[in-house]
Amino acid sequence: MPTKITNLIPFIIGYDVKPNTISVDGNVTFTDGTNDVRPNQLQCEAYGYTYNKNLGTCSAFTYNTSIDSNVANINNKTYGSGNSTQTGTNNTLIMGEDNTIRGLSRNSIVTGNKNEIANGINNANVSGTSGEATAENSTVLGGNNSTDALGKRQSIRVMFGKQTTSAATVASNLNNTAASYFEIPDNTILYFHASVVAVRVGGTSASGAPGDYLSLIERGVAINKSGVLSIQRERDVIKSSGTTTGWVASAAVSGTTFRVNVRGANNMTLEWACDVKFTQIKTGVTL
Repeated sequence: MPTKITNLIPFIIGYDVKPNTISVDGNVTFTDGTNDVRPNQLQCEAYGYTYNKNLGTCSAFTYNTSIDSNVANINNKTYGSGNSTQTGTNNTLIMGEDNTIRGLSRNSIVTGNKNEIANGINNANVSGTSGEATAENSTVLGGNNSTDALGKRQSIRVMFGKQTTSAATVASNLNNTAASYFEIPDNTILYFHASVVAVRVGGTSASGAPGDYLSLIERGVAINKSGVLSIQRERDVIKSSGTTTGWVASAAVSGTTFRVNVRGANNMTLEWACDVKFTQIKTGVTL
């Protein structure tokens, strides 16, 4: 919790703002008496604090992360040089060189060199060179040389899931987690191959029965051209059993994300699982 200091410090003559709180990492927030404000350099230094021109922040002290890092790394194992596990990383194994776990991350495995797991991503498995994990529960293989940018050429494997009870088309979710989808980086192209299976587990419809199933493959290409996404796709139905009329899955993009849309049937409870493998090129140029 930030420490409130506004009652301890009066307004300096000629200034209409003063310090309000100091955060645990030393950043000082000012107030005009009503609202919190970010001080400029003159205001910050007038009260004896240090102003960082690059970040535009006012600091009471420099936060030392070494203690937190040591505590956070108690449950991590690293083998090799240049590896970094940032604050909040737990239960993680690294074997290789120059790999980075961005923090607030748990239960991951990294093997190789120059790989990275993004902040807040759990249960990732990254191997190879310059692979980048940005989705929870993902498996990433980086196929780059030592000079390629992070995530330039890589394969990514993730799971989508959903339960449906009607004939409405809905988006399945990454890791069956509400409102979670796969983000496609700017100026990146993906070939995708989605293996999809649906099985009926309940519902009141007299047509068909629990245990009816459908399997299909969705594949194609999605591309993000400077924030504008497009997709080309095709579908093959592999096998089905029982009454599956109207059941369908379709790969789609929305905003900056990829998802698999699914549709079942009224009064049928269906469980959907979508195993999606991406082959990615992050171009590094404006498309």
